[in-house]
Amino acid sequence: MNVSAWVWIVTLVVLVAILAVDLLIIGRRPHEPSMKEAGSWVAFYVGLAVLFGAGVWITSGGTAAGEFYTGWLTEYSLSVDNLFVFVIIMARFAVPRHLQQKVLLIGIVLALLMRGAFIAAGAALISQFSWVFYIFGAFLVYTAFTLIKEGENDEDDFKENILIRWARRALPVSSSFGDGRLTTTDSVGKRLFTPLLIVMIAIGTTDLLFALDSIPAIFGITKEPYLVFTANVFALMGLRQLYFLLGGLLQRLVYLNYGLAAVLAFIGVKLVLEALHTNSVPFINSGHHVSWAPEIPIWLSLVVIVGTLGIATVASLVKSSRDRRKELLNTPT
Repeated sequence: MNVSAWVWIVTLVVLVAILAVDLLIIGRRPHEPSMKEAGSWVAFYVGLAVLFGAGVWITSGGTAAGEFYTGWLTEYSLSVDNLFVFVIIMARFAVPRHLQQKVLLIGIVLALLMRGAFIAAGAALISQFSWVFYIFGAFLVYTAFTLIKEGENDEDDFKENILIRWARRALPVSSSFGDGRLTTTDSVGKRLFTPLLIVMIAIGTTDLLFALDSIPAIFGITKEPYLVFTANVFALMGLRQLYFLLGGLLQRLVYLNYGLAAVLAFIGVKLVLEALHTNSVPFINSGHHVSWAPEIPIWLSLVVIVGTLGIATVASLVKSSRDRRKELLNTPT
C-alpha cells in the first residue's frame, strides 16, 4: 500500500477539523449527553470508520481494507477496556458529570498525539529490525496473562502514577472544579490550577500505558503505518460518547478481560509465527526462515477476533442477567 504525502495531509486536516468541532461544542455547552445524543455520535463515528474502510477497499484492495477493519475492531475493543479505568478515575477525583466530556476529549487528544509518536517509532523499528516482532509477540502474550489475572482477582483499583503524585505535590491545586477551566483564583486573588488538570494528566498517562499493548497488537495485524494510525484514530474518536452510552453496561462485561486476553494472545502468537517465517536472527535456525511457521491470513484473524469478542460479550451479559435474577430472588420482600 503506497500512501502519498497529500493523503496523509488530507487525513490529518480532516481529523483536526473533527476535533475542533468537538471542542467547540463542548466549550460552548459543557453537559452530560443524553443516551440519544451519545448513541447518535457513536453511530456517526462507526459509520465513518466503515466508510473509510470501504474507501481503502476501493483504492487499495480487499487485503488492506481487511487489515484496517481488523485493526480498528481490535483497537476499539481495547479502548472499551480503557473505559473501565476512566470510570474509576472520574469517580476517584469526583469529576462532575457535566465536565466529564471535556476531560475525556482532552484525554483523547493527548492519546492521539502520544499514539502518533508510538506508531512512528514502531514503524521505524519494524522497518529496520524484523526481530522486533519477537519482542512484540512475547509482550502481548505476557499482557494476555496479566489481563487474565486481573479478571480472576476482580481488581478495579486505580493507582496514581509518579507524574500524578508529583503534580499533586508541586502544583497549587484548588479544592473545587469551579466552572470547568484549568485555572481559577482563590479569595485573595492567587492563581490556582483546578483538579481538572490532575484528572487530565491521569487520563492521558493512563492511555499512554494502554498504548504499550494496543500499538504492538495492531502492528501484528498490519505493518502499514497509515492503517495503524487511522485505525487508532477511529477507535478513539467515538470513545467519549461511548463512555456515556455504555454507562452501567461496562460493569456487566465481566468476561471482557478474558476475551481481550485471548485476542492479545492470538495476535502475540501470530507475531511470533510471522517473525519465524521471516527470521533473520542468527541464533534461531542459523538466521534462516523457519519453513514450518505458517502465515495467518487476515480473514482468519478477523474471524477469530470477532468470534472471541462476541462470545465474551454474550457470555458476560448472560452471566450478569443470571446474577441479577438470583439477587432479586434472594432479596427479602
